[in-house]
Amino acid sequence: MSANSRTILLAGATSASGFAVASALIAAGARVVATGRSESRLEPLRDLGAEVEVADATSLSSMNELAARLGAVDAVVSLVGGWRGGGGLAGQTDDDFRALLPALEAVRATSRAFDGALRASEAGRFAIVSSTAVARPLAGGANYAAVKAASEAWARAVAQGFAKAARDAEEPLRAASVVFRAKALGPESLASAVLGLWDADAAELNDRIIDLEP
Repeated sequence: MSANSRTILLAGATSASGFAVASALIAAGARVVATGRSESRLEPLRDLGAEVEVADATSLSSMNELAARLGAVDAVVSLVGGWRGGGGLAGQTDDDFRALLPALEAVRATSRAFDGALRASEAGRFAIVSSTAVARPLAGGANYAAVKAASEAWARAVAQGFAKAARDAEEPLRAASVVFRAKALGPESLASAVLGLWDADAAELNDRIIDLEP
């Protein structure tokens, strides 16, 4: 299996990581649909060959509308992120926490909206980007680690949902939910990992946490 001819949604794709992942997937023959809230920031992705959608990946209604229009989708990669931290535990402000929440909201909205499409695909994949901070949270990054931990828990629940749906239907598992963890996210490392989502069967990938090299 490979990414060739697959329809892959990159949610929140206007970062350097989004550009790298889109470039790698397009080179591999995939149809890439890239979302972002800024049309101007999506233009480099359009120039690259991606289809672009001005859409809010943190909004379930927006993602439901996009899912209905796209129809068949083989993978969703949630790339909404950001960092706020420092100042020890006392410096973990409510404003910083709220600023970090969109990463979790995007994981929730995209997984819910595209659940049916991913389970219907012959090789559906859902992937999120997390951090090694989840395994070793620091006081100065408590907000960040908490949001990432919640995102991982949600992605693992998606994995359980995929497995249960396959068991209930008495069908082989075809969809997998994966967590990528990085200490310092390297765009090229992430792009390579996303391409590798079709190097193994869903049963091997589902509910895996994959550490990325910088």
